[in-house]
Amino acid sequence: MLKPKHVRLVQAILMSMLMVTIMTAVVTAVNTGFATGFVSRWFQSWLVAWPIAFMVIFLFGKAIQGISMKICGAALFENPQK
Repeated sequence: MLKPKHVRLVQAILMSMLMVTIMTAVVTAVNTGFATGFVSRWFQSWLVAWPIAFMVIFLFGKAIQGISMKICGAALFENPQK
């Protein structure tokens, strides 16, 4: 089990992997269809996009969370049911 200090890193890895997997699959399918070689084309796109998405989320995620909280008038760890 990783330590709590690694939450930001793990969150950036998981979020970027999910986002890039979905987005590259959709864009590859829209642009080239599901014809022969789809998985290869998709994986090539994924390899290019994932490091970029990871760095963007890791570097800007905390700032974007803060902006989002200001827009919503929320405090960190506030109960969302209120």
